[in-house]
Amino acid sequence: MSPKSKKQKNPKRTGKKVLKVRSKAHPRKHKESRPHFDWEKSLRDLVEKGRNRGFVTEAEILDSIPGIENHLSELEQLFDKLESLGIEAVDQEVASVWEQNKPVEKGTKSKSRVSAPESYDLGDIYDDSIQMYLREIGKVSLLKGDEEVELAKRITKGDVAARKKLTEANLRLVVSIAKKYMGRNLGLLDLIQEGNLGLFRAVEKFDWTKGYKFSTYATWWIRQAITRALADQSRTIRIPVHMVETLNKYAQAERSLVQELGREPTAEEIAAEMGIEPAKVLQLQKISQETVSIDTAVGDEGDEEDSRLGDFIVDEQTTMPADSAGRQLLREYVTSVLKDLDPREQKILKMRFGLEDGVTHTLEEVGKEFGVTRERIRQIEAKALERIKEHKDIQKLRDY
Repeated sequence: MSPKSKKQKNPKRTGKKVLKVRSKAHPRKHKESRPHFDWEKSLRDLVEKGRNRGFVTEAEILDSIPGIENHLSELEQLFDKLESLGIEAVDQEVASVWEQNKPVEKGTKSKSRVSAPESYDLGDIYDDSIQMYLREIGKVSLLKGDEEVELAKRITKGDVAARKKLTEANLRLVVSIAKKYMGRNLGLLDLIQEGNLGLFRAVEKFDWTKGYKFSTYATWWIRQAITRALADQSRTIRIPVHMVETLNKYAQAERSLVQELGREPTAEEIAAEMGIEPAKVLQLQKISQETVSIDTAVGDEGDEEDSRLGDFIVDEQTTMPADSAGRQLLREYVTSVLKDLDPREQKILKMRFGLEDGVTHTLEEVGKEFGVTRERIRQIEAKALERIKEHKDIQKLRDY
């Protein structure tokens, strides 16, 4: 779809699939008036092809109806028509896997099974497990509206087989929704699994008397299950669901301002865009930081001596061995010097300088402890310090 068309919003069809811009394999002609063609015939051919397989590809839509990506209203009508007939519009990569497992009529040999390659180039996101799963769900036929209603009626009566059939027929819907949440620290298989849990919930809660299509109703349960899983599992430190939603709004506002201003926006600009206080934006920025393991490898891969991030971080709370030994010697020297004072002088100095618990006390506090005035405590302290200065081991203390 052209950039101009992408900016248009259709409130009646939020979240619907939007056709991608033609790739090099399907070049588009220069801008010109839309050629005349038989809309009904092209639609019939497309529907016939979709009924036979249960889906049509985006490339087939573009080839059957040239220039439709520039006509949003007709594109919406086409998707409504396909959806009402239970036909799904899918990417070419997914279609190639589903086509592999197209049911074969009895008495005919499947040439595709003989000549099909053992693996498909579906991109980095697909591994063998995903390919196997897509093959399995591709064998299940899509349901029509009246079939969904019939199954829903049977489910209300406790029919387990109907529940299973309705669930399996909508597993492709989970895959299409899960793909939109990739790149958020959860693999595609994990997203599909969480989405399937939402699908199970939708099957239990679906009320056919409302008149809605099951796919429309199930979409919300699937999205809810996936977003909840992302909030609970995608981070090392869990963030509440409501905060995840706020972070998503923050990221959206930041991207919008970057495109508008051509630079990184300030906290005040983001706060004005979101309608919140700048302090709240600073808090969101702190929360949105990714947790990095100190065991993360640093340097080029394949190095014999792999360095870890933790090797370059200084622990300021850990005392170095030399400092620890020095403090231990100082403690022993102070204890040796204080032994030559009387018990009252020892306790006064320990309280005044925090030698016992690390807490220093005022003259008044020490005076209350001994039942004397603060002036008397000052005199005793001065006398004790004079005696320490004349101690034979005072030179050892001066080194510190």
